[in-house]
Amino acid sequence: MTQTNTTHKDPTSTGNTVNTVLVIGGSGKTGRRTVARLRELGVETRAASRSGDTPFDWADRTTWQAALDGVDAVYIVPLDTSPSPTPAFVRQAVASGVRRLVLLSARGVDVPGYFGSSYEGGGPHTEGEAAVRSSGAAWTILRPGWFAQNFSEGAFLDGVRAGELALPTGDGTAAFVDADDIAAVAVAALTEDGHDGEVYELSGPRALGIADVLDEIAKATGVRAAYVPVEESVFRAALVAQGLPEEEAALWAEAMKPIRTSQEAPVTDGVRRALGRPPRDITDFVRDASEAGAWS
Repeated sequence: MTQTNTTHKDPTSTGNTVNTVLVIGGSGKTGRRTVARLRELGVETRAASRSGDTPFDWADRTTWQAALDGVDAVYIVPLDTSPSPTPAFVRQAVASGVRRLVLLSARGVDVPGYFGSSYEGGGPHTEGEAAVRSSGAAWTILRPGWFAQNFSEGAFLDGVRAGELALPTGDGTAAFVDADDIAAVAVAALTEDGHDGEVYELSGPRALGIADVLDEIAKATGVRAAYVPVEESVFRAALVAQGLPEEEAALWAEAMKPIRTSQEAPVTDGVRRALGRPPRDITDFVRDASEAGAWS
């Protein structure tokens, strides 16, 4: 189905109108963008996090109910641990009267071995998807690939600023997706008709290697960083030397596999189906991140 609806429901109308939205992970990459867009539309929005205006902690279930009281819809940014707490939260949300769930999942969760052996069977994302599908509420699942924002506010930023980004990604490519597009799709699914039961695979409009993205940043900002391909073992050892536990370092190394193998390269149609427009290009992301001072 092609979804081109861009008209938000009048808050005084009936039907699928939502009066209050809870955004789990309201201070994160997609969460804070979703909160901002919802509030621009005049939707009552609770930004939930451990230190946010609405206290919420995945590890402390006593914080869940107060966040859920009076909520019509929830954007769920899950905790990436197994077993996942998402199923229990979904049950509590529906019992509290939540009618609409939008889940942030991940590209490749339905592809065996996509993330390596550590995520065999899809890991916690699969558990979360199963929970929302069987919840009885209206649901939409978002499956984005690697975020472009990893270069500006995430795992790759320190390397870009230091002038050298060493990753075990070889000459693989990825269609990096802009977190602004993810948020736009989340808001559409939370506030518009036509998204129930949809699984949106989200990517950018073209595949690039790590060096290609660094070139885009250099052209726009003058900040030039070299891409240094390294072996997984070297990458893991560097993370451990920085203080990361060996188990987490191994997970990070395996998470790079979809880029290294170019499994992230195919361009998907989720943004266009959800929003009726193409996804934002890496040049759009670089321009906006540069103007925001990401690499200054």
